[in-house]
Amino acid sequence: MARSWVNSAERIGADLHLDLSESSGSSEARGPGGRRAALSRALREAVRDGRLAPGTRLPPYRSLAADLGIARNTVADAYAELVAEGWLTARQGSGTRVAERAEPLRRAERVPRRVPHRARGPRHDLRQGTPDASAFPRAAWLASYRRALQQAPNEVFGPGDPAGRIELREALTEYLARARGVRTEPGRIVICSGFAHALRLLFSQDGDGGVLRGPLAVEAYGLGFHRELLAAMGVRTVPLPLDEDGARVERLARERAVLLTPAHQFPTGGPLHPERRSAVIDWARARGGVVLEDDYDGEFRYDRKPVGAVQGLDPERVILVGSVSKSLSPAVRLGWMVLPERYVDDVLAAKGEREAWASVLDQLSLADFIVSGAYDRHVRRMRQRYRSRRDRLVAALATQAPHIEVTGVAAGLHAVLRLPPGTERSAVKAATWQGIALDGLAEFRHPDAAEPDMPVRDGIVVGYATPSEHAYGAALEALCGVLPPGQ
Repeated sequence: MARSWVNSAERIGADLHLDLSESSGSSEARGPGGRRAALSRALREAVRDGRLAPGTRLPPYRSLAADLGIARNTVADAYAELVAEGWLTARQGSGTRVAERAEPLRRAERVPRRVPHRARGPRHDLRQGTPDASAFPRAAWLASYRRALQQAPNEVFGPGDPAGRIELREALTEYLARARGVRTEPGRIVICSGFAHALRLLFSQDGDGGVLRGPLAVEAYGLGFHRELLAAMGVRTVPLPLDEDGARVERLARERAVLLTPAHQFPTGGPLHPERRSAVIDWARARGGVVLEDDYDGEFRYDRKPVGAVQGLDPERVILVGSVSKSLSPAVRLGWMVLPERYVDDVLAAKGEREAWASVLDQLSLADFIVSGAYDRHVRRMRQRYRSRRDRLVAALATQAPHIEVTGVAAGLHAVLRLPPGTERSAVKAATWQGIALDGLAEFRHPDAAEPDMPVRDGIVVGYATPSEHAYGAALEALCGVLPPGQ
């Protein structure tokens, strides 16, 4: 049966005839998955034929679903699939439109429907490390920015303080104490542009050799980018084995510092056990060393109350580094170092008087965002959203791939899917072929991690925060389709 839509009353979208039965075949059209595939194919054909011109605005999900007699989620998933493939674009405030580059093809140029091909760009972005960009609190941030600009004293537009604006440092002192159990004062906080910037300041080889020196102990699994950055500054990293209780800090020896992700080990998941938290502080006191705490997603804990920062155990032996890259957006280039008193002057000297500081107006905006309560509200809202995303991931795997173990899901923005031995490489390759962007667990393994201490485990790291809400269902369906089968 042919179905069509007409939107002349609202002047939204286009008068267009869609025949779902011809696009899909009667057997494929049964069920939500078949109807979504049929609608996707019909829309592609409409673009190819020129019936949907570049820039044409499509109807809202609800309108098209009512006209076609199908579920709203089916339309949303079809739109999301075509957005990921580049046929459509979706922007807040302007709706869903035919992509400008999706020009109609001449009949002789059409690509056969069933010929597999490697996607030019990822259809589904399941990489770890970034929040849902569509959820950025534009209105609340704009309100804070306006207030900050209107109330800013004239001195704001002068040279500035290398430590950062006092308004932000005071706001962070209160917030970190309340939300993360951090013990500090404004004079011991230095504003930076993120964790990588903090590493550069702490280990820079300029002058007398940097604030801190290597060798630096790191967790056997972590971000390769951080290891490469440290290596470029001449810092040797020594991997610490991991188990279900986190980093095995009893293996610390002559290192001068240790870098940990104690709230939620990256990427394997799980907090550092309380006994090991105490043990690493004892090591730092006895050795005269320092713990570098990467508090990258401490606010996002779902199964119990947040795990406090290790810094609270001994503020003179821990440097805590945090940022808003996960909680707010990596586009807001703001982070902070909470320092032992003995390091403050050296860090400020490393920044220098002409260091490229984070925008002062952004600092004032973030201060207002925190003090007004908007930051807390945003974090609570995103915690609920990401927990729902996590639950949908776990439920989808339980139904479609029950042999796959999911770990690291008590907190954060990603999960680790444990795979049968020897299947990680083929799973990542299959995902790439299907246009799914994700990371294999091996990508995060320290190259010097010893096999007896740290057995190799096959797995993939799935970021469930990156896709927009309307694209997430299609991303999960595609993910389950590339996982290795059970035995």
